[in-house]
Amino acid sequence: MDAHEQISVFGFEGEWNGPAILLVDLDAFFASVEQLDHPAWRGKPVIVGGNADKHGVVSTASYEARVYGVHSAMPASQARSLCPHAICTPGHFDRYREMSRKVMAIIHDESPHVQQVSIDEAFVDVSPTRVNRESPVSVAQRIQSRVAKLGITCSIGVGTSKTIAKIASDMDKPRGLTVVFPGRELDFLSPLPVRAMSGVGSRAEEVLKAHGVETLGQMAKAPESLLHSIYGKNADMMRNRCLGLDATAVAQDDTVKSVSSETTMADDLVTFDDISAVAGSMAAKTCRRLRAKGLKGTTLALKIRFSDRSTRSVQQQLEEPSDNEHELIPLLDTMIGHLWKPGMKVRLIGVAVTGFDADDLVQDSLFDASEYDDAPPKPPSRHVMSKEQGEHLASATDLVKNRFGEGALVFGRDLKMRSNTTGTAAKNPEDYR
Repeated sequence: MDAHEQISVFGFEGEWNGPAILLVDLDAFFASVEQLDHPAWRGKPVIVGGNADKHGVVSTASYEARVYGVHSAMPASQARSLCPHAICTPGHFDRYREMSRKVMAIIHDESPHVQQVSIDEAFVDVSPTRVNRESPVSVAQRIQSRVAKLGITCSIGVGTSKTIAKIASDMDKPRGLTVVFPGRELDFLSPLPVRAMSGVGSRAEEVLKAHGVETLGQMAKAPESLLHSIYGKNADMMRNRCLGLDATAVAQDDTVKSVSSETTMADDLVTFDDISAVAGSMAAKTCRRLRAKGLKGTTLALKIRFSDRSTRSVQQQLEEPSDNEHELIPLLDTMIGHLWKPGMKVRLIGVAVTGFDADDLVQDSLFDASEYDDAPPKPPSRHVMSKEQGEHLASATDLVKNRFGEGALVFGRDLKMRSNTTGTAAKNPEDYR
């Protein structure tokens, strides 16, 4: 089958008048790259994700695996039960990043108006102009053909808005091309289930169905009070989306509002030293990203998820902007005490830095931590290096890693954490830049 043989068209197949937006979505991207690199795996169920015995989850499943009910975000242990003969592999981030960049180069070659929304998705504005009257369908077909030459495939939705394009891209996977011509938006949207719309999660779907609203056409006509009870100030926006009236422009917002890193542990952490080690590793990863972007933040945040799946977080403003993990780690040790007490089992730890603009400054605060604010446990005393020492060490670390790779230099805290991760392929887009 050619990359663009599977075409579904809603409306008149003629000259396109008005805005034209594509959503290019790489098919089962991680798994497709693995099958490309391992010819013997082609046509077989492939699961990319974490260790089934260590709380891992599925990052991507090939279409051969999806036949058995395997899907992303599913516990790897459940995926193994559903498809015991699947080929399971951890993520190979450098390879995914390489392939993503090649695809995005193709897309940018077709249009300067591109908004990459994830490692495997991008909106593209290909609206005809007075100078260029080429059909958006032809552009989509050409992108599919060029991507196929890389050894992977993509599905593309074509419509007059980002909403239409996104929904259309999911219609005929893999290698699908779904085109909704101007004027046929309602015909396309109305019969679809409400869950097809971005922003309608399981809870919203439950409430809507309880009120007899099961399709997007019904949602477009739903009482204002119902939509406001679910979406508040965004109620009108959701109704307009259901009517095909989304006018959001394709524009890449490069403003960085936060930089973060988090990891899930295979075995729960139960001691302060282990929790501190993982928090320190996440701080180092976050600060390395900050330095790569030339950013320093003013607010440090720590997130902890416990074995009962409850999540609590704490934030603290820094005395001055920082990108130095060696300054942040002693603060994190104190912040741990506001969220954790001996006996509590920790499953996930995340560290974030925000506040890159003077307007983003917040007061010192401890959110979601009132239960322990009065007398948090005092962390063990540790050697704290000076700001200058920390900056020199961080700079030297960056030089080594930039030249020889991320694994060329590791600290004791990293070794302590490495043997206790789930092996799940990372979801953070920063891992692929």
